[in-house]
Amino acid sequence: MVISNKPLRFILVALVACLPLISFANPEEGSVKVKTEAAHEVTEEAHAEPTDVKSKIKEFINHHLLDAHDFTLSVNEETGEHYGFSLPIILWDNGLQVFSSSKFHHGEKTAEHNGNYYVLHHEKIYKTEADGTLTEGEHGHPTNATPLDLSITKSVVGILGIAVLMFLLFAGLAKSYGKNNGIASGAGRFFEPIVLYIRDEIAIPNIGEKGYKKYMSYLLTIFFFIFFLNILGLTPLGFNVTGNIAITASLALLTYLITTFSANKSYWGHIFWMPGVPTPMKFILAPIELLGTIIKPFSLMIRLYANILAGHVVLMSIIGLMFIFKSWIGSTLSFGLAFALSILEILVAFLQAYIFTMLSALYFGAGNEEHHHEESH
Repeated sequence: MVISNKPLRFILVALVACLPLISFANPEEGSVKVKTEAAHEVTEEAHAEPTDVKSKIKEFINHHLLDAHDFTLSVNEETGEHYGFSLPIILWDNGLQVFSSSKFHHGEKTAEHNGNYYVLHHEKIYKTEADGTLTEGEHGHPTNATPLDLSITKSVVGILGIAVLMFLLFAGLAKSYGKNNGIASGAGRFFEPIVLYIRDEIAIPNIGEKGYKKYMSYLLTIFFFIFFLNILGLTPLGFNVTGNIAITASLALLTYLITTFSANKSYWGHIFWMPGVPTPMKFILAPIELLGTIIKPFSLMIRLYANILAGHVVLMSIIGLMFIFKSWIGSTLSFGLAFALSILEILVAFLQAYIFTMLSALYFGAGNEEHHHEESH
């Protein structure tokens, strides 16, 4: 039986066109429309609920993108009860101040410790008086003193968890090599081809066979660290580690420091006194080349941060559409699109780890490249 594609396309287009009508045709239970003489008042009443839902979704997305001082798995909206566990708060405020995040009651109460009072506002800790009053500045931001925050946050828990996972995983891989005469066993069979790929396709071609070994430990660590954190961000646990610019800046800084302190004389010679270039031009090109060494890790930081952050925002926005449409057609399409995007995000998680590792190897190779010029012979 052969079915033409044209009728199917027409039906699909018709369903999509009627989607807004179907979605908003079902009013929520308990909502009451009051007739008034002014037409604009009726309009505001009708659109009050969708606006509230959108604001809730936006607030939830913004809260997900921020780091958290407690680990909350879910919240019961009816009772306001949070399911999760507290994390340690570590502050430096006239000495070390250590207490549990449960004192904040998820930002609803003022925490008291050693005669000091603190308030948690948008996941940032401010010092206040006993009443917990925050003084707002010109732009609406609190002007209260902020102690040095060294707390174990949700992102730190994710980083420590991935670090332990990597240690156990690759320690087992190393032991399996010794027991099986160089043959991986267990979970190492899956990760061994990736390790060989990073060595043969990233490290050796970009750094060279002579000097690639001293960078392999960093390249392997940075690849699997970013990859596992990206995958962790796709789980329902709500982690957003690589979508935090402080984390990506730290990783890019490591690449910059390794490149800077392991580069040879030829690398610095081409930056500060480029051979084969007229002397007046060398004074112009030297600051530009020096600035380029800073722009390279900056691009690493922004690329990883922006891609992961955008993926989280788009994915959660599409999931939020199911609560806006409130119909089986709109919710089904939103769920299908979110599922397809989640599969794509797995590819992006691998791709971003690969790009960061590849560019780091390129910078290491450029710092150790031996240049031969006619003037040196």
